[in-house]
Amino acid sequence: MGVPFRRSVEGRSYPHIRKLYYTPRWKEIRRRQLQSEPNCRMCAKAGKTVRAAVCDHVDPHRGDEAKFWAGPFQSLCETHHSVAKQIEETRGYSTEVGVDGWPVDAHHPANRR
Repeated sequence: MGVPFRRSVEGRSYPHIRKLYYTPRWKEIRRRQLQSEPNCRMCAKAGKTVRAAVCDHVDPHRGDEAKFWAGPFQSLCETHHSVAKQIEETRGYSTEVGVDGWPVDAHHPANRR
């Protein structure tokens, strides 16, 4: 049971990139990434071990084909890729908090001064 996949308005603006996910080149990148990092990176930060299903672009490519192929990549579970990371990219910061209860992302509004 996966998370429903919905493209953002921005994501729908570059359908030429969408096709690249079905190429043998991308499938090999994905295979290698999931082989080298089999568990979700975001779950691991939370102390959980969850099998990854998605090879994610750490830095959004925003339709740039060179960035699409270049990486860097990370392994994520479907939930983190399709929910948490999308929210983070939309907001421009992570809502993750440290053990002290304070936001860890320097871009979080609480850390702006």
